[in-house]
Amino acid sequence: MVSTREFTHAGSTIVVERRGSGHPVYVLVHGIGMGRSVFGDLTEDLDRAAEVIAIDLPGYGEAPEPPRILTMERTADLVAAFLREYVDAPVVLVGHSMGAQIAIEVAVRHPATIDRLVLMGPSNDPAARSASGQFGRLVRDLAFESPKVIAVGAREYIRAGPHLRGKFRAMLAHHPEDVFAQVTVPTLVLRGEDDIVAPRAWCRQIVDGIPDARMAEVAGHGHETMIRDASPAAILIREFAAEG
Repeated sequence: MVSTREFTHAGSTIVVERRGSGHPVYVLVHGIGMGRSVFGDLTEDLDRAAEVIAIDLPGYGEAPEPPRILTMERTADLVAAFLREYVDAPVVLVGHSMGAQIAIEVAVRHPATIDRLVLMGPSNDPAARSASGQFGRLVRDLAFESPKVIAVGAREYIRAGPHLRGKFRAMLAHHPEDVFAQVTVPTLVLRGEDDIVAPRAWCRQIVDGIPDARMAEVAGHGHETMIRDASPAAILIREFAAEG
């Protein structure tokens, strides 16, 4: 069974798709320029015995543009407000790319809403913290991706609308390393072996900064792991969640 609804908090709206039932409850947060549709394959692989919630952030996918572009912190507050109101137990929060930055802030600002944290291809490596640096890495990563990844990505970037540049600036303004030490939940940093956007050194820095964290890699995959072939990532996420 699949249900979709809007949720509004502090003037901004997300679109939430829920499917499946049971525990754990996985919550999926997408990256810059994307939407919940990119999680289609991952959702199918996770909801066999669990509930999966996929979110369109404000101004992405089917969610309306917010009155003003949200910071990563304010976006985290919005996601957490939904979790407090509509989800009964702490969740396994999965953030991809920019979504990993939001997920970190949810874990720090609203720890009671989360049981475990998965940072998939986390973005905004300080070694390339500029629009040209991040965009250049993304283009290089996509050059090796499948036509399916490129088609889905292009569609979602178009849907992200005219304010994408401002959203990109909001992503770059956030420095996730400033709060690593404040993350109190078990954390899995998950990257594709060939991910140019989230290089191994940056992911290792995240693992070293978060008190209870580990890293895993999906062989032969780049940044958009869950679009290209979600099943290896889903196996690692399910195994991590089962440890709780």
